[in-house]
Amino acid sequence: MVTYAERPWIGSYDVGMPSSVQYPDVPLHQFLKDTRVRIPHHTALITPANLPIIGRISRSLTYEELDRASDALAAALIDLGLKKSDRVAIVMPNSVAFVISFYAILKAGGVVAATNPTYPADRMAHQINDCDAGFVLTLTLFYDLVKGIQPRTKVKTVIAANIKEYLPPLAKLLFTIAKEKKEGHFLEDVQTGDFWFQDLLTKYDGRQPAVQVQPDDLAIFQYTGGTTGVSKAAMSKHRALVANMLQTEGFLDLLETPAEDHVFLGAVPFFHVYGLVVVVSTSVYRGCEIVLVPNPRDIDDVLGNIETFRTTLFPGVPALYNAINNHPRVQNGEIDLSSLQLCLSGSAPLPEATKAEFERLSGGSVREGFGMSEAPTATHVNPVYKENRPGSIGLPLPEMDMRIVSLEDDEVDVPVGEVGELVMAGPNLMVGYHGMLDETRNVLREKGGKRWLYTGDIARMDEDGYFYIVDRKKDMALIGGYNVYPATVENAIAAHSAVLEVGVAAIPHPEREGQEALKAWIVLKPGGALEADELIEFLGDSLAPYEIPRRIAFIDELPKTAIGKTLRRELVRMDQGVS
Repeated sequence: MVTYAERPWIGSYDVGMPSSVQYPDVPLHQFLKDTRVRIPHHTALITPANLPIIGRISRSLTYEELDRASDALAAALIDLGLKKSDRVAIVMPNSVAFVISFYAILKAGGVVAATNPTYPADRMAHQINDCDAGFVLTLTLFYDLVKGIQPRTKVKTVIAANIKEYLPPLAKLLFTIAKEKKEGHFLEDVQTGDFWFQDLLTKYDGRQPAVQVQPDDLAIFQYTGGTTGVSKAAMSKHRALVANMLQTEGFLDLLETPAEDHVFLGAVPFFHVYGLVVVVSTSVYRGCEIVLVPNPRDIDDVLGNIETFRTTLFPGVPALYNAINNHPRVQNGEIDLSSLQLCLSGSAPLPEATKAEFERLSGGSVREGFGMSEAPTATHVNPVYKENRPGSIGLPLPEMDMRIVSLEDDEVDVPVGEVGELVMAGPNLMVGYHGMLDETRNVLREKGGKRWLYTGDIARMDEDGYFYIVDRKKDMALIGGYNVYPATVENAIAAHSAVLEVGVAAIPHPEREGQEALKAWIVLKPGGALEADELIEFLGDSLAPYEIPRRIAFIDELPKTAIGKTLRRELVRMDQGVS
């Protein structure tokens, strides 16, 4: 019988996939400088714009320009009073200003605390205050929101960038005339004590930050807990980000196309580690291009960018792949997706039907993986060329150790093939949660000379080292004395041809006090028709009777996090009439 300690997954790796990785003793931003030296005039970032009649045009920023701009901003931050290890909040969608800000903060010795710019004021204020940020870098679109919450935080300085500054010249002109005021981007001037992003880049152009950043310095605060309602800042060092970026690179390096010829679709949010590590950091290390997508919900824009810029690498989420699958112009073959070579899916379980349909429509391959904010970010992925097992998150990345522990006694490993909690060790684990010692002790524990992260995910491993996520531990339901996993039920419902999306959760049983009942919330495909009784009959072929939800609601949209995870707790709140 195979054991977890044997790392059986290594035998299932693609030919050429390394089982170990050498990690240079450098901070993350060193790779930007290295790439600038190697290919200074190669395109780093592409800002697209779609104009009436003219069509899709773009403006590019080279690696030399990106490195120089982030140097200038880093020098400015230091002159404005930023000290080493100070936290700096970024309130921006995917944009050139975001990437410049990210590297500038790191170069200045600061810690990046990126937040979702669409958050309501109270939630944004909590995160900015929790991380003790003294600076906020934001777009003009969100300037008033940031200033409104500033009195509730420790923020002293706000730096404002306008999204139009990196648009193509003609698009910038038309944006200024037709959209800047209408869409809320216009800002006549910043308040006293605040600064314009572009003014600082101009003033400090050619300057470099005089600060020594070490691999063991903190690099990011990644807020997690969006599906639980408890917002926790996972703190990670430069060393952990470098490790995870190179672990991911070992997988991408298997592709036949030279690294510098690849074009990433930058659709997953950069304010989440999925975007920061898999897209931004890995692309900068490899010298790839990134096509910036500030709003991935605009599927027409996503598709136009794939087709126009011939993107080859597409890190995405199941909801985005599903939306593309069901877009009329994709269904009728009007959109050409043939440039896509490798698509990565994370953040939520990938329904087998979604994967198969996307591969049919695009001709590319979709590989499901897994990651966490606490191990920023990737920990598992399916092979590029070898078997991609249905329902599996794939194989652990190099240098990772995995165990499955008992749900009753989390110090005891369960036999291979049995279900338990997934725990992991590796060079990419976080330091802990900011200001939450008890929560940190609960999830990070020492055993056998290693630090183990208790993920809270129920999983199993097969004999060949492929892992399968069954569900979140906290989401497991007890129905009629049986353990039921909502993700299993969701996957079965998603197989119905009329279903676009589905969320399943346990609710208090309406008739039996102290017991739970399953409920499904379903979004139908455009033109789709489905009755509850029909669905229950359909599920009889794939689920046990106690796994079939008898309470079914048809809704227009599922509540999700910014990274695409279904918010089951919000579904339960909806059921209970809580706004």
